[in-house]
Amino acid sequence: MTETGIDVGPAAREMAALAGGVRDAALDSATPCERFTLRDLLAHVIELSVGFQYAAHKLGENTERDPSEHGPGALPGDWRARLPRGLEELTEAWHFPEAWEGDTRIGGVSLTGAEAGLVLLNELVVHGWDIARATGQELVADEESLRTVHTFLAGFAQEEGTQGIFGPIVHVSEDAPLLDQVVALTGRDPAWRPGVA
Repeated sequence: MTETGIDVGPAAREMAALAGGVRDAALDSATPCERFTLRDLLAHVIELSVGFQYAAHKLGENTERDPSEHGPGALPGDWRARLPRGLEELTEAWHFPEAWEGDTRIGGVSLTGAEAGLVLLNELVVHGWDIARATGQELVADEESLRTVHTFLAGFAQEEGTQGIFGPIVHVSEDAPLLDQVVALTGRDPAWRPGVA
């Protein structure tokens, strides 16, 4: 736990572990995040790792894109080494209280450091679930991270009625597991499985 009371480390380490369980043959598989194949999602995780490091250090926007032969946003060939290293560096950057203070920018948006840190934690938990579900793995999320992300997402739902931060909320029972509630608040169906509409 950091001095801010929020630690992105457990979610980042779980993301790295899940990515390590991805088979090459599965890279073009669908994920619960409709915009992304598994390959796209892993590339997104690498990019957000760099972008949120810039945000933590208050360096402005990261305008450098991966010089892959497949173009911007493509999954680099050394992703199996780059992704866990980037997540480790990300965790280190957000361990310092200064990351959570003042103002910063990420994704073309100005946020406070605390807001950016919450967005980051949400990205790690939710995309961790995306990767787990797409590959038949189980996300092992720590309770504190889940509660923090649930509060973050529920705040948007309260402000916007049934429209959540990512789309229409999927309704689940009040006694559903906390992870299912988090996933539902993002507009994802907690029952999603590969190949099941």
